Amino acid sequence: MEPRETPFIVPIFIPQQGCRHQCVFCNQSAITGRPVNWPSIENLRNGAKKYLSYNKHKKPSVMAFYGGNFLGLSKEKINHLLNLADEFIRNGDIQSIRFSTRPDTISESGLKQLENFSVREIELGVQSMDDKVLNICRRGHCASDTKNAVTLFKKNRYKVGLQLMIGLPGQNAESAFITAEQIAALSPDFVRIYPTIVLNQSPLAQWYQNGKYRPLLLKEAIFQAKKIYLLFKRSGIPVIRMGLQSSQELDDKKIVLAGPYHPAFGHLVFSEIFMDRICDFCLKNSPVNRKIEIIANPKCISRIRGINNENIRDLKTRFKFDQINIIPDSALSSQGLLIDRHWIDVN
Repeated sequence: MEPRETPFIVPIFIPQQGCRHQCVFCNQSAITGRPVNWPSIENLRNGAKKYLSYNKHKKPSVMAFYGGNFLGLSKEKINHLLNLADEFIRNGDIQSIRFSTRPDTISESGLKQLENFSVREIELGVQSMDDKVLNICRRGHCASDTKNAVTLFKKNRYKVGLQLMIGLPGQNAESAFITAEQIAALSPDFVRIYPTIVLNQSPLAQWYQNGKYRPLLLKEAIFQAKKIYLLFKRSGIPVIRMGLQSSQELDDKKIVLAGPYHPAFGHLVFSEIFMDRICDFCLKNSPVNRKIEIIANPKCISRIRGINNENIRDLKTRFKFDQINIIPDSALSSQGLLIDRHWIDVN
């Protein structure tokens, strides 16, 4: 589980711009805390400069356009945004451009507009590869659109990121896993996994309040995300995010009405993976003397312990341990851990 070397991201939010459909789970204004209108280029420029001032270590930077359907914008607006990014590229402040878009707005002519700009990565909001689920969610596209879009991106040598969701209306754990398998078969360069949450003033909020939709419990979402993460890991596909980015808006209970939102969702998934591996070892090897020694890379220690040491308490209760020694060792790979001198792979 070595973390991917990530660039410094300069986010530019264009909430719901270019979206011709209202997906049942979506309320971009609530997520971003920004109004759903076209932002002035000057405000975007100032926002980018502010973010760049946080790049103290001068990491390679990417300007990323989030929250809207980039290729669904008018050609004029696309040019405005790309020219803004190009200003920062010419100054040497950023090195490339990334944006997210919908699978059904991809065309050869649309990609041609990008040729003179430093667009390196494109993310697709796939969400599901189940046409029934996509229809219920009012996505306005089908699974074949995703396959066609990925083919076109690869033909034009763009890096491709795919976003999928779990807990969607009409979706069950099996459907979500089949979606992950089909996404893995497309060999994207990276993926993101998002649990569905109920946002105020979204169509899904009304379904939830009327009893038409039941969101996943946090434990259910962690379990599904864990299985999907491990599938991608076995396929050699990096998962660069699990769960929504924590924000003041998402921590507001007036905005997130229900669902498995947690500011450390990804950490919870990794903690459960480590817990599974430790429990498997204990069941097979029956540690003696009511104590156990676990040696791991320092980056893994918090994942082994779990939030508020929950994993440690559970291990002591389940296996009657009196003592659990957790020892950091930076010489060890973060791909596994040593339990009583036995190497355990965590993938």
